[in-house]
Amino acid sequence: MKRWIHTALILVLAFTVLLTGCGNKATTAEFDEDASFETLVSQAEGTTVTFYGWGGNEENNKWIDTVLAPTVKEKYGITLKRMPMDIEEVMSKLFNEKQANLEKGTIDMIWINGENFFTAKENNLLFGPVTPYLPNFEKYVDGEADEILYDYGYPTDGYESPYGCWQFVLINDSAVTPEQPKNTAELLEYAKKNQGKLTYPALPDFTGRNFVVNVIYDLVGHEKFIGMEADKATVKEAIEPALEYLRELNQYLWSEGKTFPATLAQLDQMFADGELVMTMSSYPCVIASSIENGIYPDTATSFVFENGMNGSSDFVALAANSPNKQAALVVMNEILSPEMQASRYEKVKITPVLDFSKLTDSEKELFDKVDLGKGILPLEELNEKKLPQMHAKLIPIVEEIWLEEVVGK
Repeated sequence: MKRWIHTALILVLAFTVLLTGCGNKATTAEFDEDASFETLVSQAEGTTVTFYGWGGNEENNKWIDTVLAPTVKEKYGITLKRMPMDIEEVMSKLFNEKQANLEKGTIDMIWINGENFFTAKENNLLFGPVTPYLPNFEKYVDGEADEILYDYGYPTDGYESPYGCWQFVLINDSAVTPEQPKNTAELLEYAKKNQGKLTYPALPDFTGRNFVVNVIYDLVGHEKFIGMEADKATVKEAIEPALEYLRELNQYLWSEGKTFPATLAQLDQMFADGELVMTMSSYPCVIASSIENGIYPDTATSFVFENGMNGSSDFVALAANSPNKQAALVVMNEILSPEMQASRYEKVKITPVLDFSKLTDSEKELFDKVDLGKGILPLEELNEKKLPQMHAKLIPIVEEIWLEEVVGK
């Protein structure tokens, strides 16, 4: 009797292991670097992809959960699991798994940009190039555009696939303050007039950093930073006029520049509550959804400095030890389809990354029929005013100097 029970337990254990293996198909199919896209699709069926990235945009979260995930499930049998996590935590996780020599980690796709991409690529934390595996990249994206070739001035080398476009804008309520500052000089006067009702997120917040970079650009010029060495003394000397300006601005800010909101979400809430007269965004069309959802008033409008503001592309990348590279690449490719880009444009108000000259008439109609809503600057004006990103290797230095030379000063 004991022998029968022992044998039965072994059989149950073996059956459980078999079921586990069948449910995790990606762990049994080694990645073939010469695989065709059709092969990737066939190997991806029935597997799960984890998608790590910032979860602070609820509209984008909803789009992933209700549009992208159901689409890849229906078309390819892929389960897409959104993993909301700050990029600093993602980076830490990547480094920890590398140090532990995990051949198959827990991260597949990553929403990543700028200095984090620079750090990840320099430390061999990413798989690539990925774009040669994506038919939709070749079909719909201008692979020679600067905002595709470079991420914060650092060559992408095909290790990132574009996700959407962004460009920094300022936002005010025209019913409260009809004037819109055209440069840093006018912004200072605006702050004096509305003392205690302006601020920006603390660096290294993405939006706060972009605000500081645009102050630097307006006072120093973006050309000065092209090819600049990542030397703290050199950077500090170059941005000194902006540091002086930011210190002067502090006395007119909320909390007199002694403290800053930690996140854009906090800044937006303060604006929505009337505590502030201005907010800001790196996504120029998101203002429309904020108006639609009652976060911003109907009279909220966006604007940029007359000399322009920085902008670029968002990207997704693939972890070097991703356990499911096949399905992740299929999802990346689907993101670049006109249908998904148009859907995200409509529902999340994120500017598409596709080259419209490569679209058919019927594909263009997907975008033409999108009603973006209120408060948005025309895309033509945004493109005309778009400035390049500061190089990724300079950003951590600027953040460190800001903390030392601006906060509370």
